[in-house]
Amino acid sequence: MKIALIGYGAMGKLIERQAKEKGHEIAVVVSDADAGLSATELGEKLKGIDVAIDFSAAEAVSRNVGACVAAGVPLVEGTTGWNDSMAEIERIVSDGNGSFVFGANFSIGVNLFYRIADLAAELFAKFPEYEAFIEEQHHSRKKDAPSGTALKLQDIVTEQMKKGRTPPSPQAAIADEGVRVPVSSTRAGNIPGTHRVGFDGPADQVFLEHLARSREGFAAGALLTAEWIVGKKGFYEFADVMDEVLSKT
Repeated sequence: MKIALIGYGAMGKLIERQAKEKGHEIAVVVSDADAGLSATELGEKLKGIDVAIDFSAAEAVSRNVGACVAAGVPLVEGTTGWNDSMAEIERIVSDGNGSFVFGANFSIGVNLFYRIADLAAELFAKFPEYEAFIEEQHHSRKKDAPSGTALKLQDIVTEQMKKGRTPPSPQAAIADEGVRVPVSSTRAGNIPGTHRVGFDGPADQVFLEHLARSREGFAAGALLTAEWIVGKKGFYEFADVMDEVLSKT
């Protein structure tokens, strides 16, 4: 494939290395020097590309999506922190008959972790003495807090607690609209990423933990997704990629 990298920081360089190892070509690199390009100008630069992978900045996502849709290039969106613009992004993709897939985290392990957390929350929600919480840690350079992965876990666990929780309970209010399982964030040093889902009761505490050793898994998942999205139209999440992969195993 001819790949465009939008964002050429640590993740962009790692994807470049892995892509070349798999025989793909990095045909276009969009770096900080291109920050002033309009969606139209960027779209011109992307013409002839098979797929674009974006690990840039949240404030650039709308422009990048518009450029890729205009150029007819599928986009794999790895940037986080743009959830508030989700409806607008989906509209741009739909109106332009584009191809878009996003993920709070492209690690295969993390996406299996989501499913484990979902099942665990379903079980613990049946026992009102347990309260759920989420902790996450990342390197000090990460801008968004909580992480997109933690917010996804929050959605998953909160939904199960709402469905299964029966008052009276210390967390009975979780069934009320707008009440969420709490998330705490730490930004320090060079931590690639750690996420924990905890269930605390009067007699014990249960932890589920995903610990990233490096960013290699994120890059591998993004490349897997880039290979998957080529030839497809629509607005997808990485969970859709995982569903298809798991259905074949």
